[in-house]
Amino acid sequence: MCKYLFKSERLGFRNWKLSDIPKMAAISGDEEVMRYFPNTQDEAHTSKFVHKMRAMYAEKGYCYFAVDELSSGELIGFIGLCDQEYEAAFTPCVDLGYRLARKFWGKGYATEGAAKCLEYAFEMAGLKEVVAVCVTTNTPSENVMKKIGMTYDSNFIHPYLKGHPDLEECVLYVMRKG
Repeated sequence: MCKYLFKSERLGFRNWKLSDIPKMAAISGDEEVMRYFPNTQDEAHTSKFVHKMRAMYAEKGYCYFAVDELSSGELIGFIGLCDQEYEAAFTPCVDLGYRLARKFWGKGYATEGAAKCLEYAFEMAGLKEVVAVCVTTNTPSENVMKKIGMTYDSNFIHPYLKGHPDLEECVLYVMRKG
């Protein structure tokens, strides 16, 4: 039985285990899952990501959490919070992000999990502001931001996506405590 840091109705949020690396690498290696990113990610990149998230959780009490479907116990991907420091008018900031395996799309898990992570951010982690970012063409992700009550702030050119004309323009949504 897994000990979750917190749960929503259908999802369990936890810190990462090393055994999650191949499962998350399969998700991040799926071209359809990664269609709004410059490329897919392999197991070596995913291993660095998991180690970074484990360290961030140990230091900050939050990260892009590993998320399991409670009914099956299966890892569905990540939903959570991550410090971002790339060059932009709103950084440094804490970003709300999510990436789910394709078989879990269309079930409302991203919305349910993102809403729970905002609650965690303000009530447990003591954050005052959370942002969310996606490329302008990623309407499913932007719809999640809208559904959980985040407010559109602006469009911007993401420094990590420069040189990818179809991806570099992003939208910024914000939610502040209170």
